[in-house]
Amino acid sequence: MQRIIDAHVHLSERRDDALNRFARRNGLRYTLDELLATMRRYKIARGLLLSPPLQGGLPLPNDEVIRMCRESGGMLAPVLTVEPNARAVKSAVKIAEDNRKDVRAFKVRLGYVKASAESPVFDKLYDHAESEGLPVLFHTGDTAFSTGDLLRSHPLTLDELANKREELTIILCHFGNPWFEDVAELIYKHPNVYADISGLITGGAYAAEYAEWLAKKISEAIYFAAGAEKVIFGTDYPVTTHTEALALVNRLEIEEGDKEKILGGNAERVFRL
Repeated sequence: MQRIIDAHVHLSERRDDALNRFARRNGLRYTLDELLATMRRYKIARGLLLSPPLQGGLPLPNDEVIRMCRESGGMLAPVLTVEPNARAVKSAVKIAEDNRKDVRAFKVRLGYVKASAESPVFDKLYDHAESEGLPVLFHTGDTAFSTGDLLRSHPLTLDELANKREELTIILCHFGNPWFEDVAELIYKHPNVYADISGLITGGAYAAEYAEWLAKKISEAIYFAAGAEKVIFGTDYPVTTHTEALALVNRLEIEEGDKEKILGGNAERVFRL
């Protein structure tokens, strides 16, 4: 049976969560109980939980992510969000050390923070990630808010970091949307670079046509990269629903075996799940 892994999930259950507007639009209660029930319904074995942004710009504290993962009964595993300052880096590394069996990755919110991926402030984070074999996820592409910095979130900004740190597993979130071809080149060029397909469907006018366009772009990127081994499934719940995210994979014009890699096999290997 196909083991599905959702490698990009958000949750807080807080009223000041900036993603509540996406939850309302999608008719979601946006609670832990709802998320776990939906995962069971779609036979999603594991999920990686990331901090959502709170009103005011800061992410949900990592301690709260750890708590919700413990309450999930093993269905969710934490990804620690790291802000660009020495205190945040030190704290994230300490939490990762204290929860070594649980923490699966780190996340840097490029485009939302005033720092690039190569900022020296992240050096100790990358050192720890390399030593422990933990991937680092980077937000790439369009931002959920109009104040985002696209120059810092463009996927090609990760090229030099991948050159310098060949032992660091880098994951480009959202496939760098709309720069699909640039991401295709990065995952083809670098053995240590992957991309997830989370949060790509957000509704609106021409939603059906847009979904078909996305499927074509991702399929073409997989052709360019000569395989689907570097592509990872994610929903970005509550931004994109599980129904929409799974339908996108089904639309891809690739072999069924490659769809299975995207839905679970690649994440199982990369995140050691």
